[in-house]
Amino acid sequence: MTRVHFVGIGGAGMSGIARVLLARGTQVSGSDAKDSLAVASLRALGAEVHVGHDAKNIEGADVVVVSTAIRETNPELAAARAQGIHVQRRAEALAQLLTGYRSVAVAGTHGKTSTTSMLTVAAQHCGVDPSFAIGGDLNEAGSNAHHGSGDLFVLEADESDGSFLAYGPHAAVVTNVEPDHLDHHGTVEAYSQVFRDFVDTVTGFLVTCADDEGATSLAGYARAEGLEVHTYGTLADADLRMLDLHTAGGSSSYEAVLRGRRLGTVTLPVAGEHMARNSAAALLAGLQLGLPDGQLIEGLAGFSGVRRRMELKGSAAGIRVYDDYAHHPTEVRAQLLAARGMTGGGRLVAVFQPHMYSRTATFADAFGEALALADEVVVMDVYGAREDPVPGVTGGLVAAAVTLPAEHVLFEPSWSNVPAAVVSRARAGDLVLTLGAGDVTQIGPEVLRLLDGGEG
Repeated sequence: MTRVHFVGIGGAGMSGIARVLLARGTQVSGSDAKDSLAVASLRALGAEVHVGHDAKNIEGADVVVVSTAIRETNPELAAARAQGIHVQRRAEALAQLLTGYRSVAVAGTHGKTSTTSMLTVAAQHCGVDPSFAIGGDLNEAGSNAHHGSGDLFVLEADESDGSFLAYGPHAAVVTNVEPDHLDHHGTVEAYSQVFRDFVDTVTGFLVTCADDEGATSLAGYARAEGLEVHTYGTLADADLRMLDLHTAGGSSSYEAVLRGRRLGTVTLPVAGEHMARNSAAALLAGLQLGLPDGQLIEGLAGFSGVRRRMELKGSAAGIRVYDDYAHHPTEVRAQLLAARGMTGGGRLVAVFQPHMYSRTATFADAFGEALALADEVVVMDVYGAREDPVPGVTGGLVAAAVTLPAEHVLFEPSWSNVPAAVVSRARAGDLVLTLGAGDVTQIGPEVLRLLDGGEG
């Protein structure tokens, strides 16, 4: 039996592939820097997972899978190279899982995880059992991946390193195209080009957002190349129009009209115009796959969200604490606007952790402008992820760019001091929102503990 070893198996993308392989009967092993819920879950499914990276962990492996975050100096990767064991990138391993399936790859600068999740849940409501691989855990399934019994495979397609070019999907959704990941792509033009290259790999049809300039440009390119294109949005020329779009409290709704035919009211138990657009993308993709509109709409109405996407962590002392993965200025702005609609008479307290030095340096001013939508802002230091520190690039750049009175903005470089700083600024009736792709997600529980009377 083939044994596949994953270096960094606890990561969102890697753990999903491992989960599907286990369900298909493949022997799986792996390693990660620390224990986690994902690691524990994989162990329960039969994977052998080591904590810490060591060359001996790959003994007996036929294939070693690595993500772009794994450096060549990693002892397991170095040992695999030295022993001539076949090394695969994460995207190559995922691409192999798609063989024989009608695959739908969901791409875009923002909204990939939510849109992939919505399409999966809506398809499940139609009686389809799709396989899926998502960059976050579905609240409904409690998992980021599943080996389904049907012929449909829905996957999140990551453009950050161009790896989505490996998939060759039957269909694709592109929610938007806006500059990001310039540490890898280098220029805005190169970033846009990789989406055109991605479209060139699609064999069936493309779904794009008519409201987004970058996606509209991509749709024009795709049509010129002869690809079938379908659009959604609020504009009059969209194939699936969103009429009477309303967002209030923790929900949103709109009338879905497909080329002049009214499909019905789409009601979502999640907040924000951006989430409504994501649902329209899922609905249109589902329709083009031949799924019934009524059941798709019912499925979307039951969508309960994705972990770390405006996720309620709890409430204490009259203060609600939410957590979100937003780590690009457009995402931060969208989530703060959505949160503003949920505050009632209270204030909005934003806790932001910049992600990666390159992104912080590029977008510090834009982050500051977005964060000014909150009433109180606490900025943490940069979560470097795979990057080494850059002199002069800290969370202080973002804090300095927030256009609020100085007394309402704090740069707190010490992670351990952040929860108490948040508690000192929040009061009954407020909504606290932690934002970022790093370990800021652990701040919310600490805030709740202090609010409940825990010691600082």
